[in-house]
Amino acid sequence: MKFTDFKVMTFDVVGTLIDFEAGVLGAVRALGGPKAAAASDDEIFEPYKRGRDKNYGRSSFAMKDVYLSLANECGFKNDEATAEAFQLSVLRWPAFADSVEALRRLRKNYRLVAMTNADRTAFSAYSATLGNPFHDSVTCDEAGCAKPDPRFFAFNRGRQSAFGFQQAEILHVAQSQYHDIGVSKAEGCTTCWIERRQGQKGFGGTPDPKVMTKPDFHFSSLKQLADAVDAEHAAARAAA
Repeated sequence: MKFTDFKVMTFDVVGTLIDFEAGVLGAVRALGGPKAAAASDDEIFEPYKRGRDKNYGRSSFAMKDVYLSLANECGFKNDEATAEAFQLSVLRWPAFADSVEALRRLRKNYRLVAMTNADRTAFSAYSATLGNPFHDSVTCDEAGCAKPDPRFFAFNRGRQSAFGFQQAEILHVAQSQYHDIGVSKAEGCTTCWIERRQGQKGFGGTPDPKVMTKPDFHFSSLKQLADAVDAEHAAARAAA
């Protein structure tokens, strides 16, 4: 299997291209008062995940309630203004340092499609942060469901097929074993795992997967993927 076999790359956005963990930690510690500022990563991520499970609405408005849930659980500052400030911070989550340049390079050879559990409002902010690299995008409000629901992947397969692309021509790129890698492999997709937390313990702000799925390709950064793609395409051009 070669990168030159594909015409489309689909991307998880939040966690793969956008560093939501840094965004969550930074906002909670900045807004939540002295106790929040002193909290460890896990002391924030675990109640954050529980809060997201309870408030799994569209990210452009549900994250206020996610913050209130974790703040009440942990004894952080929990007034309405603080929760609103956290909600606004979600739209400003940063890109990983390698995302913009790697996407620019990958766009030279592939149709880039975002597949995100963010809603259209939040995705628009993230796309702008990334330099608007995508040819197409699917958000949770358009699909009517969120990953890891297999219907999300079926929705995108149908969408890309309408543009003339077959599943065998699509490589799905993602960080989350829970939301993407396991279900996409089960659905017959070719997958590339960007292991953003390589060398770190646990799964951070992402739910633990029931099982670890072996991907077709595996890198620790998007830059590594772009480097491998560029090298293979250069070799193919030289051979031609």
